Amino acid sequence: MLLLNASYEPLTTVPLRRAILLVLREKAEVVHGDTSGTALHSATTALSVPSVIRLRRYIRVPYRRRVPLTRVALMRRDGSHCAYCGKRAETIDHVIPRSRGGAHVWENVVASCKTCNHRKADRLLDELGWKLNVTPTVPRGLHWRLINGENHGDPQWAPYMARVAA
Repeated sequence: MLLLNASYEPLTTVPLRRAILLVLREKAEVVHGDTSGTALHSATTALSVPSVIRLRRYIRVPYRRRVPLTRVALMRRDGSHCAYCGKRAETIDHVIPRSRGGAHVWENVVASCKTCNHRKADRLLDELGWKLNVTPTVPRGLHWRLINGENHGDPQWAPYMARVAA
């Protein structure tokens, strides 16, 4: 579910449970319901599943220069493909191992499959004769701060996501 600020700016995505709680506690209102028309039922109430909700009060969001480095965002940046062999990635790996002074920053972390991660261990790429298939970079754009790895292809989100891209 897409969560909008009171000014209709996209803030983040939230799980269904969190969205329902915000609506039931009257901290948010449903802007768009789910396109399939599904509803949640209790003994006394029926509530349509929301796709987009809006907070009733404006929340000031502090400006961040860099996109926070999270596992979900890293997998999204690398397309869930191993930076060494191109197979499906399950873990993350530090190009320059932390034990050798490598930092936990976007430019030093890549998605990796378990096999490559285990084989590389705490060695440098030169020691193994390996090369990266991609160059790790910091993601750019506000949309990287919004999406918590959920599927964001809902067409009802498009008008709000366009505001971010502009």
